[in-house]
Amino acid sequence: MPELPEVETIRRQLAPHLEGRTLAQVEIRDHRWTLPEAPEVVAAQLTGARVLRLERMGKYMIWELDGDRHLLVHLRMTGALLLDAGGEPPHARVRFGLDDGHVLHYVDPRRFGTGTLLDSRAERDAYFTRRLGAEPFTAAFTAHYLREQARGRSAPVKSFILDQRRIAGVGNIYADEALHRAGVHPLRAAGELSLAQWRALKQAIEAALADGIDAKGASIDDYRHVDGARGSFQDRFLVHTRAGEPCLSCGREIRKLVVGGRGTYVCEHCQPRPRPRRPGRAAPR
Repeated sequence: MPELPEVETIRRQLAPHLEGRTLAQVEIRDHRWTLPEAPEVVAAQLTGARVLRLERMGKYMIWELDGDRHLLVHLRMTGALLLDAGGEPPHARVRFGLDDGHVLHYVDPRRFGTGTLLDSRAERDAYFTRRLGAEPFTAAFTAHYLREQARGRSAPVKSFILDQRRIAGVGNIYADEALHRAGVHPLRAAGELSLAQWRALKQAIEAALADGIDAKGASIDDYRHVDGARGSFQDRFLVHTRAGEPCLSCGREIRKLVVGGRGTYVCEHCQPRPRPRRPGRAAPR
């Protein structure tokens, strides 16, 4: 699934082509993309709209349109946006014809992606307030915020990191990479981390995401740039997908675990497995 770095990369690539342009033709071919709204109704509302700017929040790309309208695009697992693909790409679900002749396709083999059109900034803000926690690189994203969000929680710290209501934009790849950088085992209970560990993890999350943005995302499966090119962050992975290979820090073998139903990669030398907690033992502060 495209995560914050992948969506930010696409936003940066698309912005020069979309900002200031008018959506001359909009064809929505998949009714699931706009649920519960009818695709023909949303297409009619988008046709003729002018794109003022492209923004991003978490894994959502935000098309700010004239008339205080906002199209929220979520790529989910296999969605991609391809500009001037040279014909009809496979699995094209939405076609945007721009007023300068360029064509943008939304393609999605598994059809999990969504396009949500909201009628005001207030409605947009309320939408995100219900769904997203603090975003890395913002003033709200602090070690104290993370510790308070995790207080009393026995769920594994990796599951906590993947909860978009706590941290916006981080998915499976960057959670593995950040936990390794911070030296925290993914199975450690989120509520047991000390403030010092949250400081290290906060910095590690932002460092992993920054490296992902610098590499223009990770292309393991379906993620592509708007011109169809691949990102290169997969060439910099420290642990993710590297099961059986030596850890780049200590040389020990990287293991694959399952945490919260997600494939998880860890060096259990650099990230010591948590010991069973004795009854009555207080969580570190």
